[in-house]
This record gives sequence, C-alpha cells and structure tokens, in this order.
Amino acid sequence: MLLPLHDDNPLKRIRFQYVTIAFIAACVLVFLYQLSLPPKDAQRFVFAFGAIPSVLFGLKALPPGIAEIPATATLLTSMFMHGGWMHLIGNMLFLWVLGDNVEDALGHVRYVLFYLLSGVAAALTHAGMDPSSTVPMIGASGAISGVIGAYLMLHPRAAIKTLVIRFIVHLPAFVVLGLWIVFQFVNAYMAGAAGASGGVAWWAHIGGFVAGAILIVPMRQKGVPLFDRPESGIPSRRQRRSIFPDS
Repeated sequence: MLLPLHDDNPLKRIRFQYVTIAFIAACVLVFLYQLSLPPKDAQRFVFAFGAIPSVLFGLKALPPGIAEIPATATLLTSMFMHGGWMHLIGNMLFLWVLGDNVEDALGHVRYVLFYLLSGVAAALTHAGMDPSSTVPMIGASGAISGVIGAYLMLHPRAAIKTLVIRFIVHLPAFVVLGLWIVFQFVNAYMAGAAGASGGVAWWAHIGGFVAGAILIVPMRQKGVPLFDRPESGIPSRRQRRSIFPDS
C-alpha cells in the first residue's frame, strides 16, 4: 500500500482549491446515489453511464432501456462513479493531496478542462487496449492519474507524507509518484500476461498519467515553472545573501 496523506506544498496563485473540492463532492454524491439504488438498478446505472469499450467503438449496443446517453458521453460520466468505498476513498485521497497544487498551476477554469481531458484520455487508452470488452469502466482514477502526472512534472521534489504499508514516512514526490506509475506498468504487464485485469483498468491509469504529464506543459499558467525550478525574478538564497550581506 502506497498512499499520500499530505504534502508540504503551499498554494501560490489561488486562495482556495474550489474545483478540486467540487470534483470530490461530485464523486461522493454520485457514489451515495449509487448506494441508494436497489442492486438491479445500481447495476443498470453502471452499464448506462459507465464507459464500455465495445459500445464506444460501435461493436456492441446496449439493450433498449439501458442506453440513456450517447456512448461518447460516458467518457465523462464514468469518471464520477465508483465501485466501492475503498475505490472512492483511495481516489479522493490522491485528489485531495495533489489536486490543489495542479489547480494552483492551471487556474480554476483550465483545471476543469485539464481534469476532464485526462479522464477522457484514460478511458480511451483503456478502451483501445481491449476494444471488444463489454465490462463498464468507472472511477475517477484515470483523471486523477492525469493529476499525478502533472504534479510530478511540477513538483518532483515536494515532500509528501506517505503511508507505506503500516509506516508513515516523508518522501519526495518523484519517489512516491514514480513508484506509483511503475506499479501501474508492472500490473498492466502482469494482467496482460494472465489474460485478466483483476477488475482494475491499469491502462487507464497509464493513459491518464501520460496525458496529464503532457497537458500540463502547454496548459499551465504563464510563469509557472516545471520541475520546481526557481520562478523568474525571485533570487535564490545565495543571491539574496550577496545582495543583502548583513541580513
């Protein structure tokens, strides 16, 4: 188990992470609605609004009465649904810890677009790896993987308090998030070799991560550095000492 609990990375450009909170609230509300449904209706809800690869590519069609929205729209609706409490809590924890800094780098409006594009890219990657699948993909994991990719591009040296099995340790982001993406590739390979994913869309995580790492470069606000480089116009500690030797 590798879970981020807190990062030492204060916001610089926004006062509050409104969009991150809104995404978390939306996922929680949708999940509570799912729980309120009788089992058969809950299953129907997942098939109606989850992203099904074979339906997306026109290889299959949902039975009458289940297809409530166009198949392409499920690329968006699927990322607000979850399959259980642990699925929801794990995703929301990653989003809570890392999302605010990505929102800070992008601004509120661009962050909405970034998040949705990452989620769509993740779903399409998953569907492209198994286009004949009739299993619905649900969860915010793909979009949050985009947030992880962006965070790694922005703040690889930020300290993250992390739960590792039973221990809480402080690790740099490039270690925590680097191990996370390696874990996704290893599991994707093992699932492919075994012919089963175990119910986890590993390629969606990888696709979202790559999309987020790429999108953050052109979408970040002007003046936002990559890889924790000092911002333009702000002198380093050594420069400050040379300018103000008596301070």
